[in-house]
Amino acid sequence: MQLQHRKQTQGKSEPSQVSLDLCTNPATVSHFCNTAEFFQHSQTRTAPSPRDPPLRSERTRTSPLGYRPRRGRPRAELSPASCPLSRPPPPRSPGSLRPPLGGIPSRAASAAAPAGLIRGPGSMDLRRRALLGVNGLRVLLMLFHTVARITAEQEVENLSGLSTNPEKDIFVVRENGTTCLMAEFAAKFIVPYDVWASNYVDLITEQADISLTRGAEVKGHCGHDESELQVFWVDRAYALKMLFVKESHNTSKGPEATWKLSKVQFVYDSSEKTHFKDAVSAGKHTANSHHLSALVTPAGKSYECQAQQTISLASSDPQKTVTMILSAVHIQPFDIVSDFVFSEEHKCPVDEREQLEETLPLILGLILGLVIVVTLVIYHIHHKMTANQVQIPRDRSQYKHMG
Repeated sequence: MQLQHRKQTQGKSEPSQVSLDLCTNPATVSHFCNTAEFFQHSQTRTAPSPRDPPLRSERTRTSPLGYRPRRGRPRAELSPASCPLSRPPPPRSPGSLRPPLGGIPSRAASAAAPAGLIRGPGSMDLRRRALLGVNGLRVLLMLFHTVARITAEQEVENLSGLSTNPEKDIFVVRENGTTCLMAEFAAKFIVPYDVWASNYVDLITEQADISLTRGAEVKGHCGHDESELQVFWVDRAYALKMLFVKESHNTSKGPEATWKLSKVQFVYDSSEKTHFKDAVSAGKHTANSHHLSALVTPAGKSYECQAQQTISLASSDPQKTVTMILSAVHIQPFDIVSDFVFSEEHKCPVDEREQLEETLPLILGLILGLVIVVTLVIYHIHHKMTANQVQIPRDRSQYKHMG
């Protein structure tokens, strides 16, 4: 508790003003709350705190217990001898009001105090702390969501060792203990890059053939409308990102849902010495697809295509186009019913055409053989029918005995 005395000003003597800071010592506060001297000394005006809200001129400042001094009454002066701090505090009663430390009123004190006290600095601190609590809870929820998503992304498996094709890789993404994305394919990238000619003046364009190797690092996540697969290999010198989306279209038969490969991103490091030899602009480059709509498949089915498919990617290296070649593709990024099992296959048009080209000679051969068999059967039946008829002699001399 601090005591401040106001001096005489402009030749007029005013009673000394006492400022009581009731929030610094809880024992003093309890003592003043249980003695009559508190009401005597609470008539003094306290010095406004920088955090206190401005008071209206027509109102007088109330004490922490809501006591409003009457106007016109002389304010009592507090001498050191009469200071209640010099006497031991009386025993506290269970129902006495005790403002807690920090200036924030307790629940009982807030219920007994006037409305003017609830809107004081303590109420502002309460609101501030409540706001901080809400923000903290929001941050915790965001962190929990991020951790859960990271954990889900780590549930991936590289099953390339199960493939009989050494160039084919098998990737599986699992979330919540179930398979949500499966991909089997062989990928190859043709990357052009510049090297210096023998005269170190001209530039020559070379090509690097980069194949997706086994033992690659895999990441991915599944969603209701979007799924993503990321593959890294050769110490993250190369990275492939494939984004799949599910869409709905209105057709003459009604709404129809399909999924497709909407984006491909390939990151390569031309300073890697295995595939690039003395590249001029050595460093990491990114090749992206533009307005891609590949592997279009009805929802609930998997996409299968054994033929080679080519996708062009625009590289950040000026005037360079990266070619991505996919083969032996079998992918399903949505609606997998059984664990580690593809749904019904949707053949690509190239495979259907090649299958037709392979089966067409066989069909023609079967038709030709069927025609031959039918011809022989008809001849045999005709021969049986004409065998029992009378044979007319062909030699005219046999006709002499007739007539």
